Amino acid sequence: MDEKPYSAACERNREPILGVLREAFADRRHVLEIGSGTGQHAVHFAAALPALAWQCSDRADNLPGIRAWLAEAALANTPAPIELDVAGDAWPRGPFDAVFSANTLHIMGWSEVEALFASLPGVTTADAKLAIYGPFHVDGRPTSESNAAFDASLRARAPHMGLRDVAAVDALARDAGFASVADVAMPANNRLLLWRRA
Repeated sequence: MDEKPYSAACERNREPILGVLREAFADRRHVLEIGSGTGQHAVHFAAALPALAWQCSDRADNLPGIRAWLAEAALANTPAPIELDVAGDAWPRGPFDAVFSANTLHIMGWSEVEALFASLPGVTTADAKLAIYGPFHVDGRPTSESNAAFDASLRARAPHMGLRDVAAVDALARDAGFASVADVAMPANNRLLLWRRA
């Protein structure tokens, strides 16, 4: 079995996120997680929401670690993870009635964020729900000193990275046919943005 990667942030934020998803995804059956990372979120959420098939996806280099977490958990509702580059054409067929992504938009380049949202109509049901978690700017500004410092550190690492503005992301969602239903304040100056395809 591959060695399991570990994210302390996933351990810290999984319960607050689950608290929102329990209600938001209560009537959902098939979720696509974009950028599953270590796989920790997937096993935690899938165990807590057994009626929901949780499809992990990520770039190829992250798949071994995700497989390790899924194999150890041995849950019936976590199919094998799939390779997904949001800027590519090889999106899964679906259709998915829910999409979830955590701490990904600030790592992607903006063109990749645009590609992600533009691809959603092709893989989701007509009433699909979309949930995206992470730190965001509001009105073009960081919401805390820690978020400002995080944004600066990201941009120093790579110019294409950086916190995204809620309004800019919502505009992409609207262009893809998703209407905002909630903006939930989360611990550590994060947010969970929820949309529904209309």
